[in-house]
Amino acid sequence: MDIDVVAGFLRRGDTFLLCQRPTYMNGGGQWEFPGGKLEPGETAARALERELMEELRIQVLAFDQLAETRYAYPKFTIRLMLLEVEIERGEPTLVEHTALRWVTAEQAKELELCPADRILLDRITEGAYGISE
Repeated sequence: MDIDVVAGFLRRGDTFLLCQRPTYMNGGGQWEFPGGKLEPGETAARALERELMEELRIQVLAFDQLAETRYAYPKFTIRLMLLEVEIERGEPTLVEHTALRWVTAEQAKELELCPADRILLDRITEGAYGISE
């Protein structure tokens, strides 16, 4: 089964936002770019805007896709798309996640990221998006 998932790349200066998954979820305790599953008929941008309102209570504008990967977990495969987003209104608030952190690329590499998110981090830190270690 393939699941389409979208994640947001939110910048603040030379840092970006990562969130820690709650322990009761798959990958509990691991860090991820915030986002979620696409609903039927949703565009990636619209899904991300909805998910970030639900999960972080922020209103965002979603822009360009920065990276994409497919990752096969034991019971399902996800297609994870990372979009650049800008906060229009609000400050990220914990609703579903255990913690959130604004990190540099170097700090992010020290965290235990979900495997698909690790692939996206590696792709965007290869220099193409102004993110460096």
